[in-house]
Amino acid sequence: MTHATRSAITMTHPDKWIAFLRIVVGLYFVKSLVTKMSIVLAGGFLPLPAVSERWISVMPAIVAKQASQNPIAEYKQFLEGTVLTHPELFAQLTAWGETAVGLGLTLGLLTGVASLLGLVLVTNYGLATQWMSPGQQGFHLVLFSLMLAFFMARAGRVWGLDGRIAARNPDSVLARRPLS
Repeated sequence: MTHATRSAITMTHPDKWIAFLRIVVGLYFVKSLVTKMSIVLAGGFLPLPAVSERWISVMPAIVAKQASQNPIAEYKQFLEGTVLTHPELFAQLTAWGETAVGLGLTLGLLTGVASLLGLVLVTNYGLATQWMSPGQQGFHLVLFSLMLAFFMARAGRVWGLDGRIAARNPDSVLARRPLS
């Protein structure tokens, strides 16, 4: 009786592992929407997503804490001079940005755009919070690396709508870089 030897560590189908990570990170962003988004009834009957009033009121205090002792002078100035002077705008941008990243990565739809937007968000979150604890530094670096990997690997092509669009219509503008 002969046994085939196999390596103890193998990675078959790395594209599926990237897709799995894409979905997990997407769900992480979707989870964060619980505190930032709500449903409003337009016309009293049509449910639509909206940024929650609670998030709009809480976000300035969070940013003020992040800016208070931020050692990066230019970024501290950006937080205090731009973000805190336009808190509702940046609360809206944050919530809708996380919505786009979360849904895009989870569904594998416009994954290139979602990954690039995710890069912008996690870079800003990292710059805002890196001084607060050692854990913050590593967390945002990992998210940054994953967003870059999703973009470079075109991670929406496996287990995602980008792959379905490209298979049905390879010439579609949605099947091209940087969208997919």
